[in-house]
Amino acid sequence: MRGALASIAVLLAVTGCSVAGAAGGNEKTTLVIGYQSKTINTVTAGTLLRSLGYLEKRLGPAYSVEWQDYDTGAPITAKMVAGKIDIGSMGDYPLLINAARTQGVPAARTELVSITGYNMRGGLNMVVVPPGSRARTLADLKGATISASAGSAGHGTLVQALEKAGLDPARDVRVVNHQPAVGASQLESGGVQAYAQFVAWPGLLVFQHKARLLYDGSALDVPTFHGVVLRQAYAKEHPDVVDAFLKAQIDATRYLHEHPLEAAESVAKATGLPAEVVYLYNGPGGISTFDVTLKPRLQAAHEHDVPFLKRIGDGFPGVDVRAFVNDAYLRKAYGPAYDADRASAVNPAKITGTDPVCGTTAGDPGTASELWLTGATTTRPAATPTCLLRQVAAAGAPVRAAYVPDTVTGTRWFADGSVWLRDPAAPSDARFLPFSTQDGAAAYRAEHPKTRPVSYEEALRAAKTGGEGR
Repeated sequence: MRGALASIAVLLAVTGCSVAGAAGGNEKTTLVIGYQSKTINTVTAGTLLRSLGYLEKRLGPAYSVEWQDYDTGAPITAKMVAGKIDIGSMGDYPLLINAARTQGVPAARTELVSITGYNMRGGLNMVVVPPGSRARTLADLKGATISASAGSAGHGTLVQALEKAGLDPARDVRVVNHQPAVGASQLESGGVQAYAQFVAWPGLLVFQHKARLLYDGSALDVPTFHGVVLRQAYAKEHPDVVDAFLKAQIDATRYLHEHPLEAAESVAKATGLPAEVVYLYNGPGGISTFDVTLKPRLQAAHEHDVPFLKRIGDGFPGVDVRAFVNDAYLRKAYGPAYDADRASAVNPAKITGTDPVCGTTAGDPGTASELWLTGATTTRPAATPTCLLRQVAAAGAPVRAAYVPDTVTGTRWFADGSVWLRDPAAPSDARFLPFSTQDGAAAYRAEHPKTRPVSYEEALRAAKTGGEGR
């Protein structure tokens, strides 16, 4: 991490002019956008927005948009410091580094102007281990080598979670700095014993059966998010471009809510990620809530994160988060509903509809589940995880993906990758309880001793034969 911070600091001296300038004659004004295509919590300001072409349509022929794709937020920040990227999107911890590295340089100063997506409990960041690992809790990782991207949202969550588990991140584990793809390869080859990353890498590895979820960031219960940052100098020179960008982001967010499967397939095509993984995070009731407004709880969480970032590595001077946040541009682009929507933390994308097997409405976000069958152009709602098991058992086609919410945290997870308990005293439609981690299931059992562990296959057989109570 020390090297990563130092390399960014070197660029502070490079405060060259923006690549975007006033167009003269037939010369187009260029807008350079840095984004992370595989960080699918940012798609409304990156991958999906680019594929939809909404920004280019709003800007018109006098403007040229250059999209630059990166794996993490650090290179985007470096180029913003150098005046070579005008607008970027990244996670909460990288945003803090972005602010710290630019606030003292007027030509490079940046502002946080909108949110792409968030999870109020922290579920966008997770720690996974190899499928055969003996680790069941974070405390079991004492002495282990853990891969993380230094200064990333995943790294920040890891530090907080380790301290909460009673481990010293600097002494009890060895954290190595890897790009996400490199760390994933290291986990598979045995070079590291655990992997702490941000959306969508943990879900991808679990979907590919290359990893098992050890720690769900939702257990930390600290909001995490990704947002849009822009260079203040560029915004003052081109307020019309900023307005067009934010309106296009709002359009892309609306499209994602109204066409979730199509959006997932589009992002999958652009990134090479499985659509099932994209939909895990970005679909209705997904791990990510897409909402552009700058909510007070997210700002408070950002301020909460500052001390932890200071402990990640040397050279982080801190930042004034309140001075960094500017929602004036977004208020103008959003319109009169801004304050009401800013105050709400309700996910606007919910699983809805009537469960075709249980015959009840899938209206409770704490239990609503979803089934995606191979060859289907729509998904099927399930009122509860038990109802979903019945649907899977009765499906006449192969299952592409089945999603259930964690019984306690609400984190949406793969049904076949979840840890299941059976509660014989529960109503028949709520007898099987899924958890994203073994640690979470164990904690629930401690408070509900009548529950019993059951494998996914056993739960399916019981659902198929109607033996939920046995």
